[in-house]
Order: sequence, then structure tokens, then C-alpha cells
Amino acid sequence: MIDSVIEKLKQLRLKTFADNITPALEMAGEKNWSCLQIIDYLAALELEEKEKNRVELRFKQSKLLVKPTIDQFDFNFHVSRKQQKIKILNLMDLEFIRQKMDIILIGNPGVGKSFLAKCIAYAATLASIKVLFTTAIDMINHLIAAEADHSLLKKLQYYQSPTLLVVDEIGYLPLGTQGSNLFFQVISARHENSSTIITTNLSFADWGKIFDSTTVATAIADRLVYNSEILVLEGPSYRKRKKQK
Repeated sequence: MIDSVIEKLKQLRLKTFADNITPALEMAGEKNWSCLQIIDYLAALELEEKEKNRVELRFKQSKLLVKPTIDQFDFNFHVSRKQQKIKILNLMDLEFIRQKMDIILIGNPGVGKSFLAKCIAYAATLASIKVLFTTAIDMINHLIAAEADHSLLKKLQYYQSPTLLVVDEIGYLPLGTQGSNLFFQVISARHENSSTIITTNLSFADWGKIFDSTTVATAIADRLVYNSEILVLEGPSYRKRKKQK
């Protein structure tokens, strides 16, 4: 009888329930559990395992590769970090995602923009939120390739659908006319629908250097700034300090 029950549970994709039913019945005998207590115990194990698998899937989908946490961020490294500590820590509760806000991190290379973005993104995966991390150039290259092989709509959906999209390193290379238009399509579709985190080494006034025209740059910036938290990080490169040490 137990083998038949286990097989049915596996067919129902309740593998953890099935794997633990025999030891649970033995435990129930020792603790005088009722039938409902046994079911409750096994259901809790199943839910716990499914949540663990869901979190692991979210991390894999995110393309993060690393699992940074905010306790690794040195707030004492520079005064700009200290001044914005409360704002940064508040972002870790992910309320901005529920409010469909955007986050823009501005600063020179090495000041911690990407690390913070990854910390927030990883925290979101732990909350079972669908996340995608990409660099600006990588995203544009994939979109241009998709346009060439007539799969653009599918690839646009790939970048438009995550609950949180992180676009890292905007500003290091110009995106050109085609890249600028594709970037605008991604941002425009996500505007007021889901959250985007942008890291850039350029102020908004210089975004015309990234995108093909001031008009496109203004249109993108307007959408991102409309409902966003903007953090400016200053100071020397943290990576250089670590290398010197």
C-alpha cells in the first residue's frame, strides 16, 4: 500500500512528500500524531523544498553568477556611501519593486555601483522575484543579432518580462542608432510596469554621448527618472584600494 501511495505522490510531483512519508509515519507513531498532523508535517516539507527550488531557479535565471550581500559593502569607504546608507539599506527591502520604481546608480568606475546593483538583484532572487542581470552592451548585441535573424520580438520580451532588470555599465561605449532605438524599446515597455536598475558612469547631461541623439537620450532619461531613486556614488575606486592592499 505504501509503495502505491509513494508512486501516486511522485506522479503528482510531490517528491519530497513521497520521500519523507515512511519516516514521517514512524515519527507519527512515536509522537502520537493525528492524520492531519502527519499531512501538515509532510506538506510543510514539500512547500519548503519547492520554495528552495524556486529560489535556486530564480538565481539561475538571473545570470548573476555571484551572490553578493549588502553586509560586504563598506559604507565607511567614502562619505558619499555614509550619506546614502539609509537609502541603500531601504532598497534591500525590495519595496521599490512592488512600487515599480527604477533605481539609477551614477558614479565613476570602481565606486561600487555594480556591486550594489548585484546585491539588490540577489536579494530579489531570494524573494523568488524574477530577475535578469545584463550589461548594456551585451543586451544590445543580443537584440541586434535577434533583429538580424527575425527573432527580435522574442528577445525584446526576454528583457521586458523580468520583474527586475539590471542593466550594468551604461556609458562606457556608445550604442549607435540601432542600439539606442532598441534600448528605448526595452525601457519604454518596462516603464511603469516593472523595475529597472541602471548603473552608469555618466550624468544625465552626458547621456547624449551614449545614445544616438539627445532626443532619444532625453526620452529614455525621462522614463527612468519619472519614478526612481537616484544615487550618486563618489570617491576613488574601491577596487584599486583592494588591489593596493
